[in-house]
Amino acid sequence: MKQVVADAAIREVKSDMILGLGSGSTAALMIKSLADEIRSGKLQNIRGVATSFQSEVLALELDIPLIDLASVSQIDLAIDGADEVDPGFQLIKGGGACHVREKLVASKANQLLIVVDETKLVKNLNQSFPLPVEVLPNAWKQVQEVILEMNGNSSLRMATKKAGPVVTDQGNLILDVLFNKGIQNPKDIEMKINNIPGVLENGLFVDLTDKVLVGKIVDGFPVVYSPSRAS
Repeated sequence: MKQVVADAAIREVKSDMILGLGSGSTAALMIKSLADEIRSGKLQNIRGVATSFQSEVLALELDIPLIDLASVSQIDLAIDGADEVDPGFQLIKGGGACHVREKLVASKANQLLIVVDETKLVKNLNQSFPLPVEVLPNAWKQVQEVILEMNGNSSLRMATKKAGPVVTDQGNLILDVLFNKGIQNPKDIEMKINNIPGVLENGLFVDLTDKVLVGKIVDGFPVVYSPSRAS
């Protein structure tokens, strides 16, 4: 199913584009499909902007030309995944701790295309999936206390194959936050959290998504559809 969604996303790509290359399992499949199209000659003069060390390494292994984010004034199309998508196309991202670079790329893109499976669609954000907040290492406890005053319970994200916490590509730590009633006003929460001293960025992507491609299984076969944004 993820492969079908990834292939559908590549059909949105045209030659001569600067592409934002997302992170995560579905985005990795998209990058591999993109490499196939470049090798076959169907897509030419493609340049990628990586959203993470993961996507950068994969693109280099597949000989996809990369350029630095700082060297471009705009990105034609960014393709990325999401951990949650609400009916208004507001997102929570950051399950892979890459949301800072992902948001930088998304905000510079003329179009942001999100690719997910149907399990990522939710009525309200943050009722089950925690909101990642990237914090400076010496500020995590202070930030945690401020978020608690906002009725948010948070925990430091711990690594699974190393001792200690997850360290981001920027050398920071992640607080995973669950608010008591989820997030009803993403724009307000995004701004309030980012105004806390010690916070670098959070995983709310507000008013950035232009299109969503969703994969699901119908009668045992994977299909892709594009839902309409709720008003």
